[in-house]
Amino acid sequence: MPDLPNLANLDYVGRINRAIDYVTGNLAEPLPLEEVARAAGFSPFHFHRIFRSLMGETLASFVKRVRLERSVHMLSYRGGTSLTEIALACGFSSSSDFSRSFRAQYGLPPSRLDAETLRRPRREAMLRSVTPPGDRHRLESLPAGENPDGFEIRLRDLPARRVAYVRVTRAYEGGVSRAAARLVAWAEARGLADGQWLGYQWDDPEITPPDKCRYDVGIEVPGGTPGEGDVSVTDFSPMRAAELEIAGPIDLELRALHWIYLAWLPRSGYAPAHQPMFEAWNGRPFAHGMEHFELRVQLAVVDARAPL
Repeated sequence: MPDLPNLANLDYVGRINRAIDYVTGNLAEPLPLEEVARAAGFSPFHFHRIFRSLMGETLASFVKRVRLERSVHMLSYRGGTSLTEIALACGFSSSSDFSRSFRAQYGLPPSRLDAETLRRPRREAMLRSVTPPGDRHRLESLPAGENPDGFEIRLRDLPARRVAYVRVTRAYEGGVSRAAARLVAWAEARGLADGQWLGYQWDDPEITPPDKCRYDVGIEVPGGTPGEGDVSVTDFSPMRAAELEIAGPIDLELRALHWIYLAWLPRSGYAPAHQPMFEAWNGRPFAHGMEHFELRVQLAVVDARAPL
């Protein structure tokens, strides 16, 4: 979210975060303005104005965009699922409504989507933005089955978690380290800073434009812990996660993510769940600086044959 003119407006940030979390968790439902405004504690009139001011788009535009982006994600990893099932799971009233919206957004019907063709330009743009030129060749996709880094997946069943977080939009333009410092100060003041620190991204940067990608810096907190101002709270249900240990520079983590999605996942029998990709830090965020990371990547997964 953009910088705000005064600290009094930080309460608005937290309330809009509640609305976004409500939308994300109920994307298959109708989501009328009045209902989402109620989740944020605003009247519909004020909510519409504040949401547009903070997010740069109306609620209707945001909901449609996120629904379409989720549909692309499903088309990428749920190849055997019908368009009608995907349409309903993403909150469209019918497959024809879904197809019209999809064509308007992407210029072709969903039945003709080549997900890799859509993803590749944004993947390359993202890599250019975060990787030094001399390291980019190390991020090229490997043939299926090759694993020169020796990555090993461990499947874990994670319990329900309550997470306090500070959200960053335009994360690829900076701001994550400031959000981490803000949340560390908040957690230290409450004796919570020794909990499990998390970073997680709600959007797939190969689908979502970089200026719309949301990244949360979070920490697991006891049940009942309230948010305050721009520190929001959310609850994650129990999940099965494919976990991978990382200790190294950013190009190692990006290579690991490519391996998970392009090599391990297609042969695993699993599909990504409707949850963000988590980074579970060993210690506090950026404890080893901005060049070296020690963390566990956690991808929430479900049986690929399970209904949507």
